Amino acid sequence: MAAPERHTGLDKPAFEGLFRSHFDHLCRFATQYVSDTDTAQDLCQKVFIRLWEKREEMDPKQSIKSYLFTSVKNRCLNYLRDQKKYRSQVLDLDCGDIEFGYEDEEAFAEADLKDRIEKALSSLPEKCRLVFEMSRFQDLKYKEIATELDISQKTVEAHMSKALKSLRSELQDYLILVLMIGLWLLIK
Repeated sequence: MAAPERHTGLDKPAFEGLFRSHFDHLCRFATQYVSDTDTAQDLCQKVFIRLWEKREEMDPKQSIKSYLFTSVKNRCLNYLRDQKKYRSQVLDLDCGDIEFGYEDEEAFAEADLKDRIEKALSSLPEKCRLVFEMSRFQDLKYKEIATELDISQKTVEAHMSKALKSLRSELQDYLILVLMIGLWLLIK
């Protein structure tokens, strides 16, 4: 098993190497949250700037990859939270008299489901959430995740099991609704 990247006094050439080897992958990861390439790149650049500024304070035992992915994810979630606050303040209007069509109801249901998924994921322990996101959002195999995080494949499987159980519990009312609609369509 390959040892995770460790930092011991991050100097300029090592930092540049980290940036070149991880920036594109981190941007793709961030785009899954913010759905905008420019914003994703900006958030990833800020993570690297922060890494450079705090390089002396970093724990040398911490995996840089893990730090980078966690930092990017947190920046993305903060960005989304701030955007939601901004939109609600700027676009605060009375929607009581507006009629919504079927597509609008679907969009609201999808947004609600996404919020529930984000809430369920944010309630997971950090390592468990990271394993789930690497598996589902980055399409990494359990073995790749184990290597990248320097943990056993069994630990990856345990984290995934815990994450899926939590998501099933948190989203059970949606699953029941999907089953009911499916049965209704079969009967019809």
